[in-house]
Amino acid sequence: MTMRNRLAPHIDFEELTGLIGKIVPSNLDMVYERKDKFLIGEWKRAGEKVSVGQQILLKALAAKQDFEVIIINGDTDKGMSVGKFWKVDRMGLVYEVGNGLDQLKDFIVDWYIRADEGI
Repeated sequence: MTMRNRLAPHIDFEELTGLIGKIVPSNLDMVYERKDKFLIGEWKRAGEKVSVGQQILLKALAAKQDFEVIIINGDTDKGMSVGKFWKVDRMGLVYEVGNGLDQLKDFIVDWYIRADEGI
């Protein structure tokens, strides 16, 4: 399913802030699932930073078996624009794995093949 309403506002979690300490909910921008394996993607526009809370969340997810996490520099404001993207490994280290839409597509297809084969 594609995003039907590009003008839909983001969810505002203000009413949940402070509910359980300083923890604020986080949203995920992209999730694939294949045979109980997951690819999580967090998209950031140029110059936008991953918050400390998101860093903690993404590292925790990456540490889980059957989860892969990537951080993508890009947006879909006027079609899909993708710059560099990075993988968060099980130890929480972040390293570049590609650049551009074609390489992102290749990365996703490769993940799917490995997930489908149970690797």
